[in-house]
Amino acid sequence: MTTDREQAAYRFARGVLRPPLMALTRRDWRGQEHLPASGGCVVVTNHISHFDPLSFAHYVNDAGRAPRFLGKASVFAVPGVGAILRNAGQIPVYRESRDATAAFRAAVAAVEQGECVAIYPEATLTRDPDLWPMSGKTGAARVALVTGCPVIPIAQWGAHDLLRPYAKVPHLLPRKTMHVWAGPPVELADLRGKELTSGLLREAAERIIGAVTDLLAEIRGETPPAERYDPRQHDEPRTGNPRRREHKEGS
Repeated sequence: MTTDREQAAYRFARGVLRPPLMALTRRDWRGQEHLPASGGCVVVTNHISHFDPLSFAHYVNDAGRAPRFLGKASVFAVPGVGAILRNAGQIPVYRESRDATAAFRAAVAAVEQGECVAIYPEATLTRDPDLWPMSGKTGAARVALVTGCPVIPIAQWGAHDLLRPYAKVPHLLPRKTMHVWAGPPVELADLRGKELTSGLLREAAERIIGAVTDLLAEIRGETPPAERYDPRQHDEPRTGNPRRREHKEGS
């Protein structure tokens, strides 16, 4: 269960962030009825900007749930910000390390306690040139199959207009519209109760990222690529800004 300290920290963060979000963005929000009013669940979305966790959290919060994010550990190291995140019950992810499984255990525990856990299946900003979702990791699938909880796909579009991927300077004016749409739970019933093999997890992960992609295609009114972008096929690092290496090699 959420502690009093976590509730207080979450209310503080919401009180600080919600007014500027309301003032600086327009909202096209649909499908909030698909989020369970109570009980453990996983909500997943695409990642197009360092701003979109705010629009994502805004949407989920206004649907009546307090999201517990799995976020990269480096953000928790930022003075002040890290303390708020930890006190609000957010979950650090130590990517590509031995401690990565700690986030999985914490996410499972949170879902089993009735929390709404927010996960980015791509685990990093998309590198697709047209900002379509990349191939997904198996974290959200694993949590869902272990706990039996519903997975709610959510697609978002517009945050990249306010802050481009890896950019540091936002473009606040004119006000940008945050399109955030949720769909019905991803169908995973036929995969539950089976051995969690790598193939089973990949199948579940593909269904999850596929549901997000389908929603994004509706928002954009476009057809997604036939194959998902895979950083490994482009010799890119699995995390971080891929352009940083390009600049170093070209200097």
